[in-house]
Amino acid sequence: MQFLRTLIWVLIAGIVVAFSFNNWAPVPVKLWGGLVADINLPLLMGVMFLLGFLPLWLVHVGTRWRLKSRLASSERTVAELRAVQAAPPPAAVPGDPVLTASPVAAPPLIPAETPVETRA
Repeated sequence: MQFLRTLIWVLIAGIVVAFSFNNWAPVPVKLWGGLVADINLPLLMGVMFLLGFLPLWLVHVGTRWRLKSRLASSERTVAELRAVQAAPPPAAVPGDPVLTASPVAAPPLIPAETPVETRA
């Protein structure tokens, strides 16, 4: 899988280099006050890509950070609840009466057979 990822990045880099080499032409960019800047097309495209990519990437990083902190908070809460739930009951004090269940006879599972009356 790592080889495939590397191959794809090498292909993308090759395409970018070929595009830059074939389009190395100055592009006039009109600025304020009648100024004109001649910028190479690959540089202009790279700057525009970063202007579009960086805000969305920053939103993505912020969202990941917020979700990780919420997940960590939820995991801490679950751990606290499990610790409270798993705590053993308090030990009996020596002077307290201890309640024990006394044995009780269980009722029979099958009722006693009764003779069936027949009419003739």
